[in-house]
Amino acid sequence: MTAPLTRLGEAFDLIVVGASAGGVAAVRTLLEAFPAGCSAVVLIVLHLPRDRPSQVAELFAQYCALPVAEAEDKAPLTPGRVWIAPPDYHLLVEDRDTMSLSLDEPVLFSRPAIDPLFESAAAVFADRVLAILLTGASNDGSEGVAAIRASGGQAWIQQPEEATSPMMPASALAYAGADAVLTLDQISARLRSFQP
Repeated sequence: MTAPLTRLGEAFDLIVVGASAGGVAAVRTLLEAFPAGCSAVVLIVLHLPRDRPSQVAELFAQYCALPVAEAEDKAPLTPGRVWIAPPDYHLLVEDRDTMSLSLDEPVLFSRPAIDPLFESAAAVFADRVLAILLTGASNDGSEGVAAIRASGGQAWIQQPEEATSPMMPASALAYAGADAVLTLDQISARLRSFQP
């Protein structure tokens, strides 16, 4: 077993987060834990209403030591920044330097959806990606977690028993397993334990 790494940027180049029902509060808790100066790129998909603008990026920016913004097509994957998928677009990792937005069909009735983000992250970043899957009321994320783990990346999944909606983490665990099954507080503590 390898020695624990002390910097998020040494352990992972990219952190992808997915959540649905109950996810705003859960993601906010996670973002509070990211240390200032973290050098990993953070991409987040929340299932959002597709028919109106979202203000979650502005909300999350109040609680995170890192800059937070809504993702933009062809924007650079800037280290130490948090990007939130906008309503009605899938957020994808295009290459190691660039994100993209897609109007491909909804996945499990959601756009943005978690699986496209996780799968594209696995294809590009392989073992340098960490996936964190939180509360939600669908099976979205299960195939993405499988892709992350198959590529050598890690997946931390919220303990279904403590999730506001246990279906999403439970589905991913049954389908793909996990590198760690943690409470939200435990995930936050792990993030805080990394030095910037």
